[in-house]
Amino acid sequence: MNEMISTILNHRSIRDFKDKQLSDEQIKTIVSCAQAASTSSFIQAYSIIGIKNKDKKQKLAELAGNQEYVAQNGHLFVFCADLSRHEFIGEMEGKDVKASIESTEKFMVALIDASLAAQNAAIAAESLGLGICYIGGIRNNLQAVQELLKTPERVIPLFGMTVGYPEKINDQKPRLPFEHIYHEEEYEQDKDTYVRQLQEYNQVISSYYDERTGGKRKDRWSEQMANMLEKQTRMYMKEFVQKNKMNLR
Repeated sequence: MNEMISTILNHRSIRDFKDKQLSDEQIKTIVSCAQAASTSSFIQAYSIIGIKNKDKKQKLAELAGNQEYVAQNGHLFVFCADLSRHEFIGEMEGKDVKASIESTEKFMVALIDASLAAQNAAIAAESLGLGICYIGGIRNNLQAVQELLKTPERVIPLFGMTVGYPEKINDQKPRLPFEHIYHEEEYEQDKDTYVRQLQEYNQVISSYYDERTGGKRKDRWSEQMANMLEKQTRMYMKEFVQKNKMNLR
């Protein structure tokens, strides 16, 4: 197994960082690796906002649900879907691009481009011996996040990524079985097989939580997911996206 594959397979979310900031060179390397990711039709429909200011980090931590590691880390990146520059390009080149950049397709391209860039950034950071954690909590209150980051129309902050020197490294959470994720030739739709795989995975996850918490937690994965999905969260998102003139068509 080569070093890069080992880095990828050893991933785990880090939520406890040392009080040590990333250097400008490290930040540039991580962002450059993000930019090296594949991008649909070379559209590059994303932007990355780096946060060094402690007060701004603290505010984002509060907006993300009072997650302290959003404030205490080596650097905070915010990945944004960005079609604003493409509106400007249309004006610059004298082309009517409005219908295209307001389409669901281009919105999906922006989401995918940003996600691919972010994963490249994550792998780059981990290859440098750093730890990372994705922060979806910034979508709890996107209006306030937009105001704080001063993002224009057609730019939507999607998620944050904390990066830094790990203070504590937890055990890796076991993923779903390979057979449950990977389908050959066509989608596996045998319900009995599906349920059996989930039940086996439930036992693995329950044992993981039991060992990690000293018996204080033993919930199953399907139980955890069902409880989470039963609660409706961030239901304002469609209206918010359309208000920002994206995904209108």
